[in-house]
Amino acid sequence: MRADADVRRLRRPRRPRSQLALVTADGDVLDLGSDRWWATPDRMERAILATLPDPVLDVGCGPGRIVTALAAAGRMALGVDPSPHAVDVAVRRRAPVLRRSVFGPLPGEGRWGSIVLLDGNVGIGGDAEALLRRCAALLRPGGHLVAELEPPSTPSGPVTVRLRAGEAAPTPWFRWARLAADVFPDVARVAGFGRAEVERTGGRWFGRGVRA
Repeated sequence: MRADADVRRLRRPRRPRSQLALVTADGDVLDLGSDRWWATPDRMERAILATLPDPVLDVGCGPGRIVTALAAAGRMALGVDPSPHAVDVAVRRRAPVLRRSVFGPLPGEGRWGSIVLLDGNVGIGGDAEALLRRCAALLRPGGHLVAELEPPSTPSGPVTVRLRAGEAAPTPWFRWARLAADVFPDVARVAGFGRAEVERTGGRWFGRGVRA
């Protein structure tokens, strides 16, 4: 999707992390965890990944930090991202990735053991419920979804945003979504997850859904 590509287009290691920002039409700055885009999974993330059944689908994989770590550990995993630049970087890191949108045809539909939506990717497409519904369709019964969320009481719903990076011209406006931790359980259940819960770890919020 165009929105996904706009976000990934500016994910380059030479850009100062402090100058990268996703800004709403109202002037709010959204945290995409851009300081982690080029880092390996930290101890907390590795602990979360260890709880997920294989095979794992990394949606919006970017340069492939999560899927690279999973593959290096001998796990069955695939990353998908519509950005040619992101996929090229991930391939050079020997990550198993495809240039695809999560909303398009994907291999193994209905048979994935887990899906991860980290680093702000729950916003992809501008409709969190639609994204979670699509993820539920990709998972096998009992499959797990882990999504990184915004803190409780954060306004949830679609937003219009653009990405700014230093002195570069900002991207065109596109649709994104915000999903707060206290809203996640209800949205996940409507989307097809029979069980949904939230936890705070290392100052970050994560939702886990188990497909019905």
